[in-house]
Amino acid sequence: MRGMARTAEITRTTNETKVAVSVDLDGTGRYDVSTGVGFFDHMLEQLARHSLIDVTVRAEGDLHIDQHHTVEDVGIALGQALSRALGDRKGIARYASLDLAMDETLTRAAVDVSGRPFLVWRVTFARPKIGAFDTELVREFFQAFAQNAGLTLHVTNHYGENAHHVAETCFKAVARVLRTALAIDPRTAGEIPSTKGTLAG
Repeated sequence: MRGMARTAEITRTTNETKVAVSVDLDGTGRYDVSTGVGFFDHMLEQLARHSLIDVTVRAEGDLHIDQHHTVEDVGIALGQALSRALGDRKGIARYASLDLAMDETLTRAAVDVSGRPFLVWRVTFARPKIGAFDTELVREFFQAFAQNAGLTLHVTNHYGENAHHVAETCFKAVARVLRTALAIDPRTAGEIPSTKGTLAG
């Protein structure tokens, strides 16, 4: 059941970055991503592909300083786009959780599309860099994304040695729970999944 298109576009411009994103929550996982940060592009592609959300991202940032502003501001813009595309959140499944394996790594993600932003992050990396990418920026992205999308998001890495695998399982696990939680349940397609009657926070 598909009524109004669940799509949104966000443009965010500051002295540090220029970010433009678009999302289609009922897409097929297509992506067109360019942030100037290669590893981050790869992770955003995983997020789109495994969530089935069509995602376009164009970002220009002060990479001569570091990657922090670019990664964080993309998280802000993507979160805002997701929230706008959801509208009043009628009919969504709302909840999902998943353990995702990749080689030696296992990561769990759980989400409540609640309108109440909160991130629980229990992920550590064995090294501070993946190539030129700061591993601490994985958390920064999800903090910005959850805050602006209105998600209660828990991410726990159970175990894993390879930093690339740990990061990738975080993005893939979050993608898969979003795929489930954002789906429209045809039995409650016109209803907000809350006894309060609102998911506005």
